[in-house]
Amino acid sequence: MKKMKVLVVFYSRTGTTRKLAEFLSKKLEAEVDEIIDLKKRNGPIGYMIAGKDATLKRETKIRFKKDPEKYDLVIIGTPIWAWTITPAVRAYLNQNKENLKEKKLAFFCTMGGSGDKGAFSEMEKLTHKSISYLALTTKEVIKEEFNKVKEFLRKLR
Repeated sequence: MKKMKVLVVFYSRTGTTRKLAEFLSKKLEAEVDEIIDLKKRNGPIGYMIAGKDATLKRETKIRFKKDPEKYDLVIIGTPIWAWTITPAVRAYLNQNKENLKEKKLAFFCTMGGSGDKGAFSEMEKLTHKSISYLALTTKEVIKEEFNKVKEFLRKLR
């Protein structure tokens, strides 16, 4: 049986989502691609602008390296900003809508405490039904409490 080719693609402003993406990629022996937001979002003002852009469902200019068309399964990760997905992930999903149409998709997010259900619903609207979801709080990621990961990975098979 042919091994599934997997891509873990993510956006991370603070490194929390990156940490989870790297953990997932190791577990799945997957390739990783980071979505780079070309808009500066560092510091307190960047944080406030980020929340406003997310709330208004804005996209941003992004850069990424890997073509999702070349993978069997694409796992997309986002932090939760203002109870929704980031402008960078929104832009990625819209730019790759055709490339993702026939792919198996799974989504993951990191968050302060809530917003995952709305974010996953939004990601599905922009693509199609996914096969698995994973939501971890920032605290769970920092403490490496990855007990929810096993169930997420089981659904990907």
